Amino acid sequence: MPIRGYTRPLYILPFDHRGSFESGMFHWHGALNAEQTAQIAAAKQLIYEGFKAALAGGVRREDAGILVDEQFGAAILRDARASGYHIACPVEKSGQEEFDFEYGDDFAAHIEAFQPTFAKVLVRYNAEGDAALNRNQAARLKRLSDYLQQAGRSLFMFELLVPAEKAQLDKLNGDKKAYDLKLRPQLMVRAIEELQDAGVEPDIWKIEGLDRREDCEKMVAAARRGGRDRVGCIVLGRGEDEQKVREWLTTAAAVPGFVGFAVGRTDFWDPLVAWREGRETREDAVSAIAGRYREFVQVFDQARGEQAA
Repeated sequence: MPIRGYTRPLYILPFDHRGSFESGMFHWHGALNAEQTAQIAAAKQLIYEGFKAALAGGVRREDAGILVDEQFGAAILRDARASGYHIACPVEKSGQEEFDFEYGDDFAAHIEAFQPTFAKVLVRYNAEGDAALNRNQAARLKRLSDYLQQAGRSLFMFELLVPAEKAQLDKLNGDKKAYDLKLRPQLMVRAIEELQDAGVEPDIWKIEGLDRREDCEKMVAAARRGGRDRVGCIVLGRGEDEQKVREWLTTAAAVPGFVGFAVGRTDFWDPLVAWREGRETREDAVSAIAGRYREFVQVFDQARGEQAA
């Protein structure tokens, strides 16, 4: 079955964070009670309001989308789908070193319940890491990939993280910035190719930010090799500061095949914390989230336009 791919502009506001939200934002650990669950759902509703405010402020709705989880965002997913927005839903268990399905063998039923534009996975995959772990992940991911292609509704969005192995960092004297610049890009290409060879066929690769244009070009070449000409790439923000995200977006937007971004924490974390601590009104927090998201759309659009010119 041919890969569908995705070539239109795509600007995602992701807030599918679960474990990191519970511990990092709310400082809660262990099983949540109903009140805690409701508080997280309310915080995510505020982010969603920021997204809608950005659309009201000029972001093109046909290019915009959200990524939010079923656990805390089911009502948001239903509203967004009814409103005709692009929606993405995570399929993976949160915070796991090894990819597995959040809902086990029932994963397909949960995708079908919401019929998202994109079913998204976050996967940690280092080609020089644990070979058995990589094989196990690839087998599960192929199962998802096959289902999505056969069902023919939701597209497959793949968030690839390549955490450094200890031996890799040791060679660089523990310098994580050197790893990001010198080693991670080639390991990302290897991961993409190994997963494709294992039968895993995303329509969009969600890529950690890259500092050099040539590395972005290599990502697109890997994603589109072997006739996968319509597969797209988008940049993720990694929770970095605003300046770093702007640099990554500008670099990627200049490369054909990079169609957009998924930047979340850089948009919403500080405004949400300020609102929760009573330092900002709800309206101010919504406005701040909308403004940051809208700014990143403008940065990507401008860099893409300059490249087209």
